[in-house]
Amino acid sequence: MLSPFEWMIAKRYLWPGRGEAFIALVAAISVGVVSLSVALLVVVMSVMNGFRGELLDKITGLNGHAVVQAVGGRIDDWQSVMAALEKTPGVVSATPMIEKPLLVSFNGNVEGILLRGQTDKDLAELRDKVLLGDIAGLSKPPAPEGFAQIAVGSRLAQNLGIRVGDVITIINPAGRSTPFGTTPRQVPYEVGAIFEIGISTFDEKFIMLPLAEAQSLLLMGDSVAQIEVRVDNPDKVGEILAPVREQLSGSTVISDWKTMNAALFEALQVERVAMFFALSFMVVVASFNILSSLVMLVRAKTRDIAIMRTMGATRRSLLKIFVTTGTTIGVIGTVTGLLLGSIILFFREPIVAGIAFVTGQQIWDPEVRFLSTLPSRTDPWEVFGIVVLALGMSFLATLYPALKAANTDPVQVLRYE
Repeated sequence: MLSPFEWMIAKRYLWPGRGEAFIALVAAISVGVVSLSVALLVVVMSVMNGFRGELLDKITGLNGHAVVQAVGGRIDDWQSVMAALEKTPGVVSATPMIEKPLLVSFNGNVEGILLRGQTDKDLAELRDKVLLGDIAGLSKPPAPEGFAQIAVGSRLAQNLGIRVGDVITIINPAGRSTPFGTTPRQVPYEVGAIFEIGISTFDEKFIMLPLAEAQSLLLMGDSVAQIEVRVDNPDKVGEILAPVREQLSGSTVISDWKTMNAALFEALQVERVAMFFALSFMVVVASFNILSSLVMLVRAKTRDIAIMRTMGATRRSLLKIFVTTGTTIGVIGTVTGLLLGSIILFFREPIVAGIAFVTGQQIWDPEVRFLSTLPSRTDPWEVFGIVVLALGMSFLATLYPALKAANTDPVQVLRYE
């Protein structure tokens, strides 16, 4: 704790007089550098956490936490496989589905797609992702002279010029066998909804339709291609599915979200650690600014320090005064940096749009970044670590000048006064 005398002197040194404008400028720069370094760390780490979290949520939201696939591409006894999965502790749900790469034709244009057949319950979960149309129409039987309805990804619809109500043709190259060879199966469907998952590769390739329609199109009978599995703890999906993995080995292959996207998430983790390590050097630079401002302050106040020593001020008091002065600069810079970082994160989308407008370059390209918008998720423990780093470096930067002031010899300084 500081005595009233020590706190008074510390406050006086925090606001140098008129003749010490340069010292005040250096101190202000120190506060600014600390603020910018803390704000940059908070913004970058929050955006990277948000990118990883949003990407994981969207991928697992569409593909589940794990997928059970048959070795031959078809699961005939999928009901028994689902029963085994649902009995496994930690498994929340297991849902049959079909996912197959096919072709779609519209107005003479042909695109490669990923056709996904899902249950009515899974299709209903896409309701909040629908941009145009109604996803409920997919579960209704088609009119006598109409076509079954499907849902198309937004970027695929944009590329082909598809609108709600248009009729498109899905082509299954593995059609029926005839004496003249295999005839591709072409089935027309009406577009009932256009959805946007938020991941460009999904929105550009996926077409959703009911499971029964997919089975009919692919001539699979009552078989399915995959079973989507959700667990209560995604980070332990491998441990949760280990027992059933051994039980179903040989006939099926279980792939979880970690193995399916291992390269992507490993790259994100490495980039996250590297960015934090690199940006932490800004805090070190800020601490050097605090060090230089305090060294200049001690040099300017050498006579005052000597007078205080002759009046009874102890070395401990002088040490506490200058440590408090430098640490207060770090505290002010850290608090300002947290506020600045919060403001930047809150207005991140307008900021990105403004930079793109000024530079003429698209800063956040969904095709490159996978996500349509710039995400942000702030980790309180990570922010706490940034604050501890900034305050710790600020404190260490005060030790040398404070010891220099505490060891000032008043006899040497005042000898010729």
